[in-house]
Amino acid sequence: MATTVSLRWRVIDIVTAAVLGVACGLIFVAWNPVGGAAFDVFGKFLPGLGGLVTGIWLLGGTLGGYVIRKPGAALFVELLAATVSMGLGSQWAIATLYSGLAQGIGAEIVFALVAYRRFNVWVAAAAGALSFACEWVLELFTEGNLGKGVAYNVVYLVSGVASGIVLAGILAWALTNALAKTGALDRFASGRGARELV
Repeated sequence: MATTVSLRWRVIDIVTAAVLGVACGLIFVAWNPVGGAAFDVFGKFLPGLGGLVTGIWLLGGTLGGYVIRKPGAALFVELLAATVSMGLGSQWAIATLYSGLAQGIGAEIVFALVAYRRFNVWVAAAAGALSFACEWVLELFTEGNLGKGVAYNVVYLVSGVASGIVLAGILAWALTNALAKTGALDRFASGRGARELV
C-alpha cells in the first residue's frame, strides 16, 4: 500500500529547521578558521585543491533537506546557518550569505528533482555535489576565479564536488541515520524510514 507524503510544513518542521540551521551555523563558525587555513595550505600544493575542505560549509543544505524532506528545507537551513556564521564574525562577512544562498539552492534542486520523495545516500551525495557546483559558479564572479585559469577552476570544481559528496552528502546521510536510530526523528519521514531499514 502506497503512503501519501505531505509536503506541507508543520510547526515541528519549522522548529527543527531552525535548530538545524543554528547548529550548522555554529559548526561553520568552528570550521571557518580551520577550513580557511587548510584551504590555503592545500592551495599551495596545487592551486584549487583547497576545494577538498569546503564540504563542511555545505552541510546545512544537505542535512536540512535530508532530515525535513519538505520544499525549501535545504535552502532555509543552509541560509540560516550562513546567517549565524556571518553574525558570529565569519571572515567572509556578507559574502557568507551569498554562499549560503548558492549552496542551499544547489542542494534544494536535487531534492526537488526527486520530488522530495526519494532519499538515499546517492541523493544526499548528489545534493552535496550540486551544492558545491553552485558555489563554484558563484565564486567565478565573486572571488575572481574566472581570471585564475582553466586548470585552477577544474581542480577546484573536482576537489570541491568530491568534498561535497563526502563531507556534506554522505555525512548528512550518516548523521540522519544515526539520529533516526535513537528515535529522535520519529516524527519525520527520515526517522521512520531509517528505522524500517534496521
